[in-house]
Amino acid sequence: MFTWICPKCGREVPPQYAECPDCERAEQQAATGPSSPGPMAEAPPVNPPPPPRAAVPEYRPPEPVHPTAPPPPPPPPPQYPPQAYQPPVPTLGQVYPAYAPPPAAPRVGMPTWALTIVFALAIFGVVAGVYWLVGALKGGSGSPAKQLSTVESPAAKPGARVSPFQKYIEVSGVRFIENAKKKPEVRFVVTNHSEAEITDLSGNVTIWARTQKSEEESAGTFTFKVTLGAWESKDLTAPLSTKLAMIELPDWQNTTTDVQITGPQ
Repeated sequence: MFTWICPKCGREVPPQYAECPDCERAEQQAATGPSSPGPMAEAPPVNPPPPPRAAVPEYRPPEPVHPTAPPPPPPPPPQYPPQAYQPPVPTLGQVYPAYAPPPAAPRVGMPTWALTIVFALAIFGVVAGVYWLVGALKGGSGSPAKQLSTVESPAAKPGARVSPFQKYIEVSGVRFIENAKKKPEVRFVVTNHSEAEITDLSGNVTIWARTQKSEEESAGTFTFKVTLGAWESKDLTAPLSTKLAMIELPDWQNTTTDVQITGPQ
């Protein structure tokens, strides 16, 4: 243990004393005066022995730590001289074996020249049929189709003369309907293309399908009677005389009309 030195007497004082015990005892004796000690009294020791010191372990410096040596590096890979080894390169025949096409199948059928003639005749037939059909629809000369501009209506009386109002009257907008009694009727528009008023205008109208031929019957007939002013048109309804059912009548866009004016005379 460590001690401290008293500045008055110079003795070593244990650290558990705040003041020197010798100096403190001397001051007390000086204050009380000298006393005669008894015959058996013993003078206290001037300098008492210090208390026993605790054993302090011996300080040993730490042993130096030597760093561990790193492991030796791995040996370098073996060096081969360049171009020492070259793997064999397979040829194209080894990678892709030769392809042998299958034998051609024997040709069965008509020869080429015969097919050419057949196709030429077929094309000629189609063109001729289209030409004949167009001519029939237009009603040209020599065509078996009905001449719409000159054929009289079947509903007109045979031998009746042509009315002077024939070229001024137009019937259009034909529509087929059923009345409350499930009877067929026709709605149409009558137009006066003249600048004169026509009183009691009457006529017979025959309805044809646009695809009809001369040997076919008409879709139906009806009659009308109306008074028209100059440049006037009216929407009328009349009973339709026909042998066809409603579902058998042509559509409005596929119908044409034959008009024969019967009055006024």
